[in-house]
Parts: sequence; structure tokens; C-alpha cells
Amino acid sequence: MFDTLTERLTQSLRNVTGSGQLTEDNIKDTLREVRMALLEADVALPVTREFIAKVKEEALGQQVMTQLSPGQAFVKIVHDQLTKMMGEANESLDLAAKPPVVVLLAGLQGAGKTTTAAKLARFLQERQKKKVAMVSADVYRPAAIKQLQTVAGEVGAIFLESSADEKPITIVTRAIEQAKIQFADVLIVDTAGRLHVDDDMMDEIKELHAAINPTETLFVVDAMTGQDAANTAKAFNDALPLTGVILTKTDGDARGGAALSVRAITGKPIKFLGMGEKLDALEPFHPERVAQRILGMGDVLSLVEELERKVDRDKAEKMAKKLQKGGSFNFEDMLMQFEQMNKMGGMMGFLDKLPGMSNSGIQDAIAQANPEKQVKKMEAIIQSMTVKERRNPDLMNPSRKKRIASGCGMDVVEVNKLIKQHAQMAKMMKKFANPSGMAKMMRSLGGMQKQFGGGGGMGPLFGGNDPKK
Repeated sequence: MFDTLTERLTQSLRNVTGSGQLTEDNIKDTLREVRMALLEADVALPVTREFIAKVKEEALGQQVMTQLSPGQAFVKIVHDQLTKMMGEANESLDLAAKPPVVVLLAGLQGAGKTTTAAKLARFLQERQKKKVAMVSADVYRPAAIKQLQTVAGEVGAIFLESSADEKPITIVTRAIEQAKIQFADVLIVDTAGRLHVDDDMMDEIKELHAAINPTETLFVVDAMTGQDAANTAKAFNDALPLTGVILTKTDGDARGGAALSVRAITGKPIKFLGMGEKLDALEPFHPERVAQRILGMGDVLSLVEELERKVDRDKAEKMAKKLQKGGSFNFEDMLMQFEQMNKMGGMMGFLDKLPGMSNSGIQDAIAQANPEKQVKKMEAIIQSMTVKERRNPDLMNPSRKKRIASGCGMDVVEVNKLIKQHAQMAKMMKKFANPSGMAKMMRSLGGMQKQFGGGGGMGPLFGGNDPKK
């Protein structure tokens, strides 16, 4: 999400990371570059000015901590100010009100409100164990109600019927009563997309808000609209008492300026980030973690939480025990590893959260190799095998390889590549099962990262700066 900004900022901060002391001159030069980096990332000008002023004030009046060098202390100031700008800590939804808690989604056309409604329903059901009902008050867009019904079915939420010839207020007041009868904890209301300059439509949502008095009024905004996202959020906030913002399509936004501007301009917290098209791709917004990612420090906490949530622990433990007892790593195990990686958002989603990876050249190298495509190929080849072949890799002979290749529509060359890949993974898995082997592997990974220019891999805060080019 913040690729460009991360690249520019880490480049700028390298100038001071190795400095023995902070002077007004070297701070001035660095701040000029930081200002350019923020403006290029589409952060609003007033927000950028305020941010630079606060960092300068902090840096010049700062008593440097003994455990950090002056340069590292400066990076810490930048990190703290980024966190403040985005809102200190994660603010969750207020679900303490009398059920059904009404959550109203508002925003421009095409911002992704209907998909976000389904993502939010899934999030509340899976992580907070809430019973969720959904209703569409979009009577203008053709098939909008049908679309919500489809996604509600996909996430297993209660869908409350509505019709395009009804008024939005009638739909929602009836839906609240139906949600009470069905003992729903939360009612998510999907509204029509509207422009903030369309007075009639804005009056309609004001009336709707006044009639139903929702606990949460969330503004859904496309992160790729950049600086304009903050301006429309402000216009909606002037019309409606917003309680928070959901940024969508953040996986496609390389600049990330919207995330930094929205909170500062509206004063309303960003509560969630939409990270992709899949209905489980919604993450709570943690300002301090996002600030770490922007500065190339990774987001290990989010990664650990994701692993805890998405990785099938029973399967993983079963395989670990098998390997520890001297069992072999077969094609079925390999397929399971691919499935777990897909759950984590693929290779790139995983690397994005690792410290030092954002600016190390490893990501570029991996992106060019297109691992997701390669994994799909390998999955197709394994699925073309018999159960016996999957469990016994030693059975592979030319005639079996030929049959497997024709079964998945590929060449025998691709099957041989997979067998080679499997042999390498099996070797690595043996190391995973052995603690001393694991330590050796970690050391070799550190060496590989230096080779790619990661410089220790912990971002500028921890002194992992690259040598100047």
C-alpha cells in the first residue's frame, strides 16, 4: 500500500541515520526530502506542513535517549508523529449499544460499500461472534439489492428483503424491527452511492440518519482517490456525524496519502482497511503498525495475529510431528503448505509485513518471478497425481510424469521442475524439524538478505540502513 512512500522516506532518512549528531542543517535537508515524499504520496498540503513543523520542533528540542544514536532518535520522532497523525491507536466499532446495533455505510459511487458491508459482516461473525443482519437501502443502482443478497449468502449473514420501489427510510425502519425479531446483534445498512455535491441525495441520507439514529456511521472511501478522499470525507462529515472511516482498495494504492490525510482533516478515526477483493480481506487499522510499515520496519504483530487466525494449527502440528519422527515430506504436505500461504495473502502479502523487506530488492525480485502463478501451476500438477503418487514421491518415473503432464495440460519439463522444488522443500522441512538446523537456516537467510541490500533487515529505526549508493 505504501510502497512509493516507504521507498522515498527510507531513502531520505538514511541521510541522518548514521549521523553522530543532529544539526539544524542536516535536519533541514532531510525534512525537505520527507516533505517531497509526503506530497508525492498525495498527502494533503496542510497535513504535510503540520507534520513537518511538529517533527522539526520535536527534533530540535529533543533530549536524545542514551540507547539510540541521534539519527535513530530522529527516525523515532518521525515514526511517533506518523502514528499521531493517523490516530494513536486502533478504534474498534462501538457494539455495546442495545441490539441490533445499526451500522450505516455511506460514500461515493463505486467506493466498494456493498463488498465492504459483506467483509464487515464476516469480520464481526468470525472474530467477535456476532449475529449479523444486512439490508440494502440502495434503490437507485440496478441489481444493488441482488448484489447484497449474493454477498450476504457468501458470508452467511441474514439478508433482509427490500425493494427498489420503496423509500430508504421505510426499508431501514422495517429492517430494524426484523433484526430485533431474529435476535441479530448488528444490522449493517448499505446505502446508495452519492456525490457530496448532490444536494438531494445528501438530504436523503441526512433524513435517513435522523430517522434511524445509527450507533456507527462509517464513511467508505476508495484509497486510490488520493487527496480527494480526505476532501470528500470532510464534506460527508459536515453533513453527517461520522464515527469512522473505512479505506477500501488499499492493496492497489501505492501512494497511501489518503490514509495519512483522512484522519488529520476529518478528525475521525480510520477503523478498517479493505486489502483486496476477497471477502475476508478486511483488517482493523492500527496506526502504529502502519507507521512501522511506512518506515520499512515491517508489521510483525499483524503477521503473528494473521498466522494465529488463518493457519490450521492441527495440520501444522501433525506435519511437524511426522517430520520429527523421521517421516518424509510428500506432495500432499507440499499442497497443504501452498494452501496455508494462500490464506496469508500469498507470498507478497506475507513479505510485505516482514521487517526490511519493503526496500530490500527481494520484493522486486520475487514480484518479477510471479510466485502466485508458479504456485497455481504446481498445485495443478499435484492435483493431477494419484493419491498413491502424492504420498510416495519416489514412485515418479517417465511414464507417470508423462501421464501427470497431460492430465494438467503441461509439459513434462514443468513436472520435473515441481519434483526438484519438492526435493528442496523436503530438505528445508527437515531443517525446520531439527532445532540446530533451524538456527543454521536463519543465519543463511540473514546472509541472503544482505546480498539483496537489506542491510540487516530491521529498517532505519534499528540501524539497518543501506550504504549510500
